[in-house]
Amino acid sequence: MAIIHWLGAGLSSAPGIKRLIGNGLELWLWNRTLSKAEAVIEHMEGQCQARVLDWQQLHENVSKGDIVVSMLPGSFHLQAAQLALDNNAHFVSSSYLTPAMEALNQQAQTKGLCVVNEVGLDPGIDHLLAYALLNDYRSSQPYAVSNVLEFRSFCGGLPAQENAFRYKFSWSPLGVLKALKSPAQWLENGVVKICSKPWEAMHSYTTPLSKLEKSTFEAIPNRDSLPFIAQYQFDPQWPVDTFIRGSLRLQGWAKAWKNIFSLVESADGAEGEAKLQAKSDELWQDHAFKEGEQDRVALYVELLAKDAHTQQCIWRQSYSMDAYGNETGSAMARLVSTTVSLAVEAVLEERIGAGVSAAPNDMGLVSDWLAYFNDHHETINHLNHLD
Repeated sequence: MAIIHWLGAGLSSAPGIKRLIGNGLELWLWNRTLSKAEAVIEHMEGQCQARVLDWQQLHENVSKGDIVVSMLPGSFHLQAAQLALDNNAHFVSSSYLTPAMEALNQQAQTKGLCVVNEVGLDPGIDHLLAYALLNDYRSSQPYAVSNVLEFRSFCGGLPAQENAFRYKFSWSPLGVLKALKSPAQWLENGVVKICSKPWEAMHSYTTPLSKLEKSTFEAIPNRDSLPFIAQYQFDPQWPVDTFIRGSLRLQGWAKAWKNIFSLVESADGAEGEAKLQAKSDELWQDHAFKEGEQDRVALYVELLAKDAHTQQCIWRQSYSMDAYGNETGSAMARLVSTTVSLAVEAVLEERIGAGVSAAPNDMGLVSDWLAYFNDHHETINHLNHLD
């Protein structure tokens, strides 16, 4: 029987671990601090054990057909994936697919192994909703190759109770700070936009997160949106007017973070890295979610089509989620690690092909995963804006 080697006992791991153990799978939780791993699985019933994360020990205990799940900081994913392949095991991560990870594709295919990435919340569930929208659109009556398209996808992990800082952290703030250093690129009104400081492209954005309620946020573009046009399998013949993936923040966020933006802008070289790490430690101390504190996740993905001649909107639909922390865990933890656990099961069931891949676009898997969330009270709203 395959063993799930789950690396990392952080705040976003517990719900996925509990689900896999509850479904009868054997799971070993590896973490740098043993007591944290033991605390996560303390009251879980099933085949599970906690182990100190020692890479040599991990290498000696991963066997053929096992699955290595990395919930570690992104800098460790490649090491974990290579260890998995060296031991003829599969690999799963919620993080973005990197060129270095893609370079493992031939090795993974030759060995018949899966290296699955982008199966968390964002990236992850947002991809599934995009695939569902495109499937809906392709099968719709207004569909035509000549229609002009607009696509928007925005996601934000937020405090449920607004605070002066307008934000709280579910894990190390360093990733958020480094993301602010990443130039953003997107398509808007037929023009490619590039912004080296994403916060300077911040704009007010109102989303209908349900049929009855709209919420207004501050939104910024998230890294490079353009490669996802191909990843989402847009037909190259389709005229795409707007395509953007971005992050949602509470109103007032940009003002509250003004000093942080200045630090990020000036943080270059080794000295800059040290400054970001120091600021990350400070932010983690002052603005991390406390145990049991309620968080919120807002996710909105929309596709609309306009008639090429009249520019009239002829098809517009969206999927959205507005989730809050509850007794089963934080919204962020539930959505990230549950998606990871669904990917682990899909690998075991051979529903994901060998090689390096991102979130699955197979509509069978997409439909099953979205149905799972709805069945477990993670309401996904599907809105036809032209009704």
